[in-house]
Amino acid sequence: MYKPLRHVIVKHPRDAFLSQKNLNKEWKVFHYIEEPDYDEAFNEYEEFIAILKKHVQVIEYLPPSSEVGIDSLYSHDPVKFTKEGAIVLKSGKALRQPEAKVYREFLKMKKIPILGELTGDAVADGGDILWLDDRTLAVGLGYRTNEEAIRQLREMTKHLVDEFIVVPLPHDRGEDECLHLMSIISIVDQDLAVVHSRLMPVFFRKILIERGFQLIEVPEEEYHQLGCNVLALAPRVCVMVSGNEITKKQLLAAGAKVHEYKGKEISYKGTGGPTCLTCPVVRDESGGGMKVV
Repeated sequence: MYKPLRHVIVKHPRDAFLSQKNLNKEWKVFHYIEEPDYDEAFNEYEEFIAILKKHVQVIEYLPPSSEVGIDSLYSHDPVKFTKEGAIVLKSGKALRQPEAKVYREFLKMKKIPILGELTGDAVADGGDILWLDDRTLAVGLGYRTNEEAIRQLREMTKHLVDEFIVVPLPHDRGEDECLHLMSIISIVDQDLAVVHSRLMPVFFRKILIERGFQLIEVPEEEYHQLGCNVLALAPRVCVMVSGNEITKKQLLAAGAKVHEYKGKEISYKGTGGPTCLTCPVVRDESGGGMKVV
């Protein structure tokens, strides 16, 4: 999740938000903090995409669809990629479940391989699925990802994974809150992670330390401003929402290069930072081939 990002799927707010009128109708339904400003969301997104364009070779845009809602802006959650292709998920947020069908059709159109798909009662979000390295997969167990999804994910990835770690997540602010495993950890290099330890199980934090990770601790105030949501564009090259100065200072001290974008409309109000806005398809050192992302 830290190797050079080569190919990414995103969705423009033009195609997710649709209009200010639509936002006015949907923002409370989807549990946004406030109603986003449609025009300002455009400006913020152009700033964000300009950063991606400097580092990512292929940027693909999900199309608009009447079957999905404003949360489809957060392209990370409906699928998770492995070195053999995508796993199509089924969101633990019922309003987002139609996104899986639309995403599957998009992947087929683009001839992007699909490894598998969750079925039956299984629900999971991409934000709960974290590659610690090429052969270690950690999955958060909480309101967005259930035990049946974990069972199916373990089965689908058994030939790709040496260690499968289940990480129980806390209740925190409740079922309507968007709390993923990736809400409390972002990996920015093989030995550097941005974390909010207060919400992290002790055993998992110890695993990170035993594996040699330096932990950059995000303070409470910046956690609520998405300071823990940091997207690696390459090892120690990352992008984050502006305004999280304590976290940024620690990243710089650790030798990271930090890009920032103003994310009040497209990130803070919908609680979806840069990792949520992007679905990495290919990450590798050479620029060729499907690799673990």
